[in-house]
Amino acid sequence: MDKVERLITIIMILLKKDIVPSTEFAQLFGVSKRTILRDMETLSLAHIPIYATPGVQGGYGIMEEYKVDKRLLSSADLENILAALGGLEQLLISEEVAMTLRKIEAMVNPTASRGSVQLSFYDWAGRAELAGALRLCQEAIAGRRLLTFAYTDRSGTPTTRTVEPYLLHFSESSWYLKGFCLERMGARMFKLSRMEQLEQSEQTFSPRAEMLDQTYKSEVPPELTEVKALIAQSVKDQFIERFGRKSIEPYDAEQLLATFHIPQHPVGYQFLAGFGTRLTVIAPGPYVEAFTDYLLEMVSRYKTS
Repeated sequence: MDKVERLITIIMILLKKDIVPSTEFAQLFGVSKRTILRDMETLSLAHIPIYATPGVQGGYGIMEEYKVDKRLLSSADLENILAALGGLEQLLISEEVAMTLRKIEAMVNPTASRGSVQLSFYDWAGRAELAGALRLCQEAIAGRRLLTFAYTDRSGTPTTRTVEPYLLHFSESSWYLKGFCLERMGARMFKLSRMEQLEQSEQTFSPRAEMLDQTYKSEVPPELTEVKALIAQSVKDQFIERFGRKSIEPYDAEQLLATFHIPQHPVGYQFLAGFGTRLTVIAPGPYVEAFTDYLLEMVSRYKTS
């Protein structure tokens, strides 16, 4: 930990506690008491109202008037925020988020391990590529600046868009930008992975009243069809996570019967195909036929003449 990080952590600890001995700080950071004394002098020169109390029970504190009301957030609240930010850090890959995490860790308990909840994400290369687009969108949202970009919709049609950005939204595994499209003159949601040549304009905009309540028109979701499938025990947990325990019932010694709702659309077929031989769709008939055609078309791409 460098000096700047140590100073920030000292401030956050003092905001949380009343008096902290210099020995406690020295042990926490692995430095000498003299180093802690110099840190306190640095903070005082920066106009942080640090004070020292002498004696066996003495140490360093920060003026009460400088502190935020501790009743606003409990330790449990802070741990929940820490858990949420822990996942957000993996998604945004942001130094600012990492710094915020360190601050909150100090406020929760500087000597304890991080919370009771941990989130893990695969470090896909594509996520790093999206980081620049995410930051640009964040800057445009904060500065109320228009964004222009080339966009390819789900059907493969390319367009050029100019958008008033309002919100970044993460859903399952994808990032979306919600905003007002000046070409379509309406609220729209754009998938970041389909956006290219993203540029922030110098032109600003005034927020639209209808957009401030976060109501957006998105692509019309496909109709859902009730499907029945025989699934292997090994994928039971995946169906419970997505469709709930009530979607599963016993069938035989090796299989379960799953009843769930899914689009009769390539999006639904792709999801089901991902289970390979561990799933067999058995009803309704039209869905079985359409899914079979999808699988046959996929297999045909690998056949040699």
